[in-house]
Amino acid sequence: MGIESLLIFLLIGAIAGWLAGLIVSGFGFGLLGNIIVGIIGAFVAGFVLPALGIQIGGGILGSIIHATIGAVLLLFVVKIVKKA
Repeated sequence: MGIESLLIFLLIGAIAGWLAGLIVSGFGFGLLGNIIVGIIGAFVAGFVLPALGIQIGGGILGSIIHATIGAVLLLFVVKIVKKA
């Protein structure tokens, strides 16, 4: 993986984590936290969406949408667990 790929990977994670924090109210993690939430969200969506038969287009925008969906699911589960 080249430096450009790594930077794009981190940028997509940061954007996805930030968007998920806006969608799921009450969550704000800062830059590093957003990157981590976005990357974990991408992995979550990588398992959940294909299992549901959902495909999202390619490219950077598709990757951001994919990671954001997974991050929203992750934050939703975290929010439920925190209340319990």
